[in-house]
Amino acid sequence: MHPAVLAAALSAKRLVGLVISRMLGEQGLPTFVLCPSPRLPTADAGHPNRRTWKRYRMPVSKFWRRTSIAAAVTAGAAALVLPSDASAAPCSDVEVVFARGTGERPGLGIVGAPLVEDIKRRLPGKTVGSHAVDYAANASQTSAGPGATAMTNHVTSVAANCADTVFVLGGYSQGASVTDIAIGIPTNLGRGRTIPTALAPRIKAVVVYGNPLRLGRQTINSASSLYGPKAKEFCNTGDPVCANGFNFAAHLAYTRNGSVQQGGQFAADRINRA
Repeated sequence: MHPAVLAAALSAKRLVGLVISRMLGEQGLPTFVLCPSPRLPTADAGHPNRRTWKRYRMPVSKFWRRTSIAAAVTAGAAALVLPSDASAAPCSDVEVVFARGTGERPGLGIVGAPLVEDIKRRLPGKTVGSHAVDYAANASQTSAGPGATAMTNHVTSVAANCADTVFVLGGYSQGASVTDIAIGIPTNLGRGRTIPTALAPRIKAVVVYGNPLRLGRQTINSASSLYGPKAKEFCNTGDPVCANGFNFAAHLAYTRNGSVQQGGQFAADRINRA
């Protein structure tokens, strides 16, 4: 804890102690506490082998101040000694960054979770970490832009701290739009921060499912010369989100028709090729 911060905190504690003492006095309550003497214990006259602590009365204001000092020093020492979770987190060889679909609970989602496991299985000699993009994934389809910013922030942060980590980006449904925006493809679902071009060589694969970009007759391959060659897109026939169809069950079938395994194979091949 910085000395200036500690001093300010203790000044506030002294003031609070005085206020408490005054309030107790106004209510007719004791304004002191009984504390053990800081001196060594003395022999009990009636029991020569027993040592007893003498007690003395300490004003509440002073007691509050002293206990506050101890708590503040302890907290400051802990802050200096204990490492943060971020600094303690090890760097993986591969980081899969995935954005879930609309309405899914926070996490990797129904497509992202099995995709990560499949990639891990195909890269036994490498450590594979994962990150679920933290964004709203709301039904109004307005969160793709902020989601792209969150994806970009995470990638740039990990890249800065882990020089040898490479990335697989991906998303499902609205999460695919998050990925589009993060790699610099304009969409109708918002705007967000994009991943710096300098980091493109470290992004080894992009895997998306049910990408709304296709409704505008585009794909990542056609819209991005930088990421198109390293992208794999899946869009089931009849999927209303990417194929302008009317079969919503098709939008939910990516985990059952082999698409997840194909995406995992594509990502692993791209990583092993590097």
